[in-house]
Amino acid sequence: MKYLRLPDNETHILPFYLSMEEYAAHVYGDDSLFFMWQVEPTVIFGRNQVIQNEVNLDYCDEHGIQYYRRKSGGGCVYADMGNIMMSYITRSDNVMTTFSQYTAAVVRMLKALGLNASDNSRNDIMIDGLKVSGNAFYHMPGYSIVHGTMLYDTHMEHMAHAISPSATKLESKGVKSVSSRITTLSQHLTMGIGEFKEHVVGSMCDGEIVLTSADVERIEQIMQGYLAPEFIMGNNPRCNATRRAYIDNVGEIEVKFSLAHNVINDMNITGDYFLLGDIDHLVINRLNGTPFTRAALENALRDTALEEIILNLDKQTFINLLIS
Repeated sequence: MKYLRLPDNETHILPFYLSMEEYAAHVYGDDSLFFMWQVEPTVIFGRNQVIQNEVNLDYCDEHGIQYYRRKSGGGCVYADMGNIMMSYITRSDNVMTTFSQYTAAVVRMLKALGLNASDNSRNDIMIDGLKVSGNAFYHMPGYSIVHGTMLYDTHMEHMAHAISPSATKLESKGVKSVSSRITTLSQHLTMGIGEFKEHVVGSMCDGEIVLTSADVERIEQIMQGYLAPEFIMGNNPRCNATRRAYIDNVGEIEVKFSLAHNVINDMNITGDYFLLGDIDHLVINRLNGTPFTRAALENALRDTALEEIILNLDKQTFINLLIS
């Protein structure tokens, strides 16, 4: 695996690094790639999340914390210069295998420092049972991309207040606050953040690729899509029906839709679930225009393997949620 290095030490805004992942896959994707990055205080939320539900916008605006949407699923995270972000890009269409391989490599890297590291059944890497890293993934044609956090010594007050997960999600995890279930590497290691980053590169990479200024310009062009207000704010159609639940091993799901003459219209599915396939074409488009009956819903999704689109979500659980 090659370490992808920028031509200078400039700190960019968060969407730059997401764009760098996409660009690297297209241009340098013959090698498996890895890079680390840090940003000024920023909240990053998942592709399918409703920003108003997940981000404390007033707090972020008051404290100069930026917020952006990413293209991977999963939940909302806070990042700053004490929080190392990691990106992994590889040529693969099996994103779940890629994800497992990546988290296993990170666990090995942490164990080499004598830490009691493990991964859980969803997307977290733990030290002594407390979360130190959250990860997400998405698929591009021919490539899988995994990215995540590594908490070294982050601003805990900002983390606790900038993110506003629902009470349902917190109750499902058995915690009363964002900060009560996490730890930071600075509590377990004596090495500084720079020395830790050197250990990561030495443990996980066997060479490097240095980008050029021309590469940076092309990455900045891709970045404009992430900065579009309609991408950041998301699609929140006017609906008269809402279904919401936290489903074990799936995550939080909220389905909004309009019912006119008992027919579904304008459906949107949000949440912190992990997306594996084309939810718009294979789920939402098939349900829009469908009569709101169990039989009609089952018929509309009869050829859809839902667990291959939303990780671990079976069809009957989803239909039960809609009908509830």
